[in-house]
Amino acid sequence: MNAIKRFLGIVWIILALGMGYFLVTFGWPKFVSGTQDGLVFGIIILFVLLPLIVLGLMVFGYYALIGEYTQDE
Repeated sequence: MNAIKRFLGIVWIILALGMGYFLVTFGWPKFVSGTQDGLVFGIIILFVLLPLIVLGLMVFGYYALIGEYTQDE
């Protein structure tokens, strides 16, 4: 079970990188669109959601990878 948890740590880190790419490619065109609605939506995606989602997944994956969630028997 501990090996599965460590493997899933790698999966979480890869998922964080994928979400970072997705949020930047989705939020940047909204940010530079020129409309007020697009600008507000782009700011929310790039400066609020991006750090929360990506850093949360990265930290969770890092801790799973180093064995912080292993159960000592």
